[in-house]
Amino acid sequence: MAKRRLNKQQQFRIRKIQDERAARAARKERKIDEQLEAGDLGDEQAGLVIAHFGQQLDVEALEGERKGRVVRCFVRANIDSLVTGDRVIWRPGSGETGVIVARSERMSLLQRPDNFGQLKPVAANIDHIILVIAPEPEPHDNLIDRYLVAAENTGIPAVLLLNKTDLINEYNQPLIDDLLQRYENLGYLVVRTSAKASGSEPASEVQDLVRGRTSVFVGQSGVGKSSIIQTLLPHESLKVGALSESTGKGTHTTTTAKLFHLDWGGDLIDSPGIREFGLWHMTAREIEYGFREIRDLIGHCKFRNCRHLGDPGCALEKAEQEGRISAERLHSFHRILQDMTEQQARGLGPG
Repeated sequence: MAKRRLNKQQQFRIRKIQDERAARAARKERKIDEQLEAGDLGDEQAGLVIAHFGQQLDVEALEGERKGRVVRCFVRANIDSLVTGDRVIWRPGSGETGVIVARSERMSLLQRPDNFGQLKPVAANIDHIILVIAPEPEPHDNLIDRYLVAAENTGIPAVLLLNKTDLINEYNQPLIDDLLQRYENLGYLVVRTSAKASGSEPASEVQDLVRGRTSVFVGQSGVGKSSIIQTLLPHESLKVGALSESTGKGTHTTTTAKLFHLDWGGDLIDSPGIREFGLWHMTAREIEYGFREIRDLIGHCKFRNCRHLGDPGCALEKAEQEGRISAERLHSFHRILQDMTEQQARGLGPG
């Protein structure tokens, strides 16, 4: 996103805030050093970040006398940003406190752009992203593809979960079947369920999907993400967003970013920063990579500077004519590229 021009008063306030933060960090480091020198911190041990609260994190002890207990920890200044799902090395202090001294290597990292277009990590060590769609609000290729492009660029597998199957009827079934078949043909796993039909218990297909894995749910408002999560975590106080009867659009729900252990095995990371995220931070190359059937065609167009927007000799247009790319997916790709081009023209993208 384009940087805003700040006046002198705003610049002064920002510098003041940054100086205050630096001073607090320095005081915290001095306190940690004093504890280390005095021998007040215990031995290093493995832990799991289960929640993030600014400069403090909740860490679950994975070994030692406190195994299974949650400890509020501070972070040493030389450690880069930590997120829910990170595995760390920490040292216990007095009471239920501790200090994180190192971060273990990440298997995967999910990031999203902030309001200024800067990428921020939101969760780590995720096994798959579960994209929830539903008959209502009506699912569209373009919205689904935006989530899938983001997932493909993280390297985290994506699964399509059709919720509210009880709302499928003779009118919307052909459209939904055709939609899901396109993604199954591309190798995406598609699962069907109904949180309403399963009642307070999680549906068996959802249990099978999350068992033994670390999962996150994403999708537009109103598709029933919160309802599914509520069945998975019946003892947690999560607010469930309802579909507005007047507009047909869902209301947003908010929770603190947190990792939950599931009763039958597996973990769930939930955060409003995860459930919905955009693509305005991405480059054209990343969008090309995000379409499985398109990435291998890049570089085969007649002209090196092909924009893939109706240019002569475009390899993508040829592949669509030969049936190797569906017309719907190519249209979605064109629309995402066009949106990105327009945003960059307004100074909202990476440019």
